[in-house]
Amino acid sequence: MSYRSTERTRKKKDAKRSAMMQAAVRVFAEKGYHAATIRDIVQAADVAVGTFYFYFPDKETLFVYLYEETADFLSRTIDQALRGRATLPMKVQAAVQAYINIAVYEPAVVHMLLVGGVGAVPSLLDQRNRFRESLVDIWQSPLDEVMEKGHITQQNTRRSAEAITGAVDEVILHLLDEPDPKEESESAVKDLTEFVLRAVAYRGI
Repeated sequence: MSYRSTERTRKKKDAKRSAMMQAAVRVFAEKGYHAATIRDIVQAADVAVGTFYFYFPDKETLFVYLYEETADFLSRTIDQALRGRATLPMKVQAAVQAYINIAVYEPAVVHMLLVGGVGAVPSLLDQRNRFRESLVDIWQSPLDEVMEKGHITQQNTRRSAEAITGAVDEVILHLLDEPDPKEESESAVKDLTEFVLRAVAYRGI
């Protein structure tokens, strides 16, 4: 078999795997972990059942893998948005905007991370804890920086970051329940940014 033939075969397999993964995220978000079946996933991806079992032994393994992948994607996206800004208001707005953009344009991802598999997949517990911890760390880092500079009042930044993480998640979940989340996204970014700055008693520069 030639190199080109081998490369074409690899690309076809990668395309099938990618289609199956994307379809699985949508199916899990729409039906929930328990109701979703392997047949639902392969039908949504337009692949054979054998393709599923070529990559994964069962539904739980796929779900945990998807959770890890999407959690890493969301965490990195928020962190990169935040790190690219100079002041706390700019950091908060950029981080919230990045999160809401994913929620609006890839709602299945957010549903899967915040709702999917809760209490249904015991093997997911460690991954969920790591994901939540990563979000808390993302928020705590800029709070520590500005507190050292006296731009916010002295506080337990860990607790503040935990509260921010929960509040942002809650608002975003409610946003996705709106008839047109995209239409409400701009005001949600503004409201959440102002909330975070009030919550940490931001004094400005």
